[in-house]
Amino acid sequence: MTEEQKRLRRVCFTGHRPEKLDIREKEVKNRLKKAIQEAVNNGYTTFISGMARGVDMWAAELVLEERKSNADIKLICASPYEGFEKSWSFAEKHRYTSIMKKADYIKYVCEHYSRQCFQIRNVWMVDHSNLVIAAYSGESGGTRNTIHYANSKKIKIYNILEQQDD
Repeated sequence: MTEEQKRLRRVCFTGHRPEKLDIREKEVKNRLKKAIQEAVNNGYTTFISGMARGVDMWAAELVLEERKSNADIKLICASPYEGFEKSWSFAEKHRYTSIMKKADYIKYVCEHYSRQCFQIRNVWMVDHSNLVIAAYSGESGGTRNTIHYANSKKIKIYNILEQQDD
């Protein structure tokens, strides 16, 4: 399979940190789960998480859960740099490490921290995907930048915050 064929079956995630979301974690996870299952039903098999706190890690955990019943599902962890999680709480570091250990592939996008490393990671994820599953409220920041970049590249965006509850 060529790189372009692989890209066509890949999804990446973007979303605000938990403290910036207007809906509860449980609801975000429910919507992420639904979006992931819909993507799988549409032929997507590889999911890329940027491994930030909140949406990225929740999505990665849901992908790992989905993989238990579907061996075709793969998780790529695209961390901005090695040691990204060092300043986090013990619980968040443990969660991050646990996900990384279960990933099918780990990509450290930058060699070390820089002010641009998060945007470089986001560009890498979009460039390697055909769909972005987003938790985007319209607020400025990295999620907005990722959405704008995906739009400029004509990558499809599924914003779970625009979806209605069933």
